[in-house]
Amino acid sequence: MKAEFSPDRRAVTVSVPLAIRRRGGRKQVVAPDGAPAWAPQRIEIDSTLVKALARAFRWRRLLEDGAYASCEELAAAERINASYVSRVLLTLLAPEIVEAILDGRHSPELTMARLFRPFPVEWKRQARALAPR
Repeated sequence: MKAEFSPDRRAVTVSVPLAIRRRGGRKQVVAPDGAPAWAPQRIEIDSTLVKALARAFRWRRLLEDGAYASCEELAAAERINASYVSRVLLTLLAPEIVEAILDGRHSPELTMARLFRPFPVEWKRQARALAPR
């Protein structure tokens, strides 16, 4: 990197040697040899968790609206196992955890298998229990 002042010293020109390469159909800035490269962190959204959240909120609405009288009735209508419906209590998750899942900001340890294990109902305790180990 090099910086130069203009003759009247009112402007600065900064030159950064870099290259732009196509990789996988995308343009990528390549830093010069020896310079640390920076890339924004890729957000990985777990579609399994997002779908499970969507299902859980939909199922809760159907149960609350009286469309189905029980989890068993709902499971029969959805053609899935009744124990699965009753285990997906994701509507009890703290709003911050739900938002983190939807934004892809949750810890990698937060999986469907982890959510199928019992977790606290209190939101502050959830944050501690579902945090990365």
